[in-house]
Amino acid sequence: MNASDFAPKRHFSFILADLFPMFCLAAAIDVLRSANRLSDTRYYDWSTVSHDGQPVSASNMLAIKAAYSVDDMPPSDIVFVVAGLTTEFAGKNKVINAIRTRGRRGAALGGISIGSHTLAEAGQLEGHRCTIHWENRASFREAFPHIECTGNVYEIDRKRYTSAGGTTSVDLMLEIVRSDFGSDLANKVANQFQHERIRSHHDRQRVGQEPDLSGKSEKLRKVTELMAENLETPLTAGELADSVSLSVRQVERLFLRHLNSTPGRYYMTLRLERARQLLRQTNIPILEIALSTGFTSHSYFAQSYRLQFGRAPSDERRSSY
Repeated sequence: MNASDFAPKRHFSFILADLFPMFCLAAAIDVLRSANRLSDTRYYDWSTVSHDGQPVSASNMLAIKAAYSVDDMPPSDIVFVVAGLTTEFAGKNKVINAIRTRGRRGAALGGISIGSHTLAEAGQLEGHRCTIHWENRASFREAFPHIECTGNVYEIDRKRYTSAGGTTSVDLMLEIVRSDFGSDLANKVANQFQHERIRSHHDRQRVGQEPDLSGKSEKLRKVTELMAENLETPLTAGELADSVSLSVRQVERLFLRHLNSTPGRYYMTLRLERARQLLRQTNIPILEIALSTGFTSHSYFAQSYRLQFGRAPSDERRSSY
């Protein structure tokens, strides 16, 4: 390599929202740092940004210095919004205006953890696939039903880069490194972090109490995924069994053997978990939440919810404020 190869070629800006997840930021930047070291270049450069240029407190209460405000943010190959815990934060309107302006100019934009929500509010995910942390996917889909929000670990759709947070920040950045340098360097960086397998955007997030089905029945995994994708209008036992070419009895045996549960009980738990997310994260009327999770009456929903969580849906909502 010649001397010009040591000048930064790609600059990434990370806009930090109050209570952003420190792990996500560190994971993303450290992949870039390691790629520079292992390639013996300074190909990647990065900056931290806040709405006003002042330090930002992460969710672990550590304050991170911001190099820029959104008003003087440098030219960037990708501008990422890093957010967690809440979609509301100080200076949000300034951040939205800044990324909206960049988007109009054709800039590449990204959202890490629940930063995707901010991109959507700014109108920058229209016509694009995206992902978001599983805890916020239900409320995202209610707020932006026209945007395709997958349950995958990350999504890259043209100039939009989104990841679900946590270790998925590593996978997203490794994919960027792979596209820039090839698989060999991406694998070397992954090995530096003891990252056993580089996940692709086809890999799905683990959701809530979702069990680890790796190494178990592929047909069981497919049935549980179908359940998760069909909560508003639950599929019948026969439809689920037909989808994997098994009998209802065979599906029941799979659930009992691997999950110690019946298919009906497992399905009910998924629906109630989704309802709890909506109660905690949105102002959607309780009856609408009941209908969107497959319950045909408020009374049956309330009874099922109380049996599952030991409290009424209305009490759940009050406790979230």
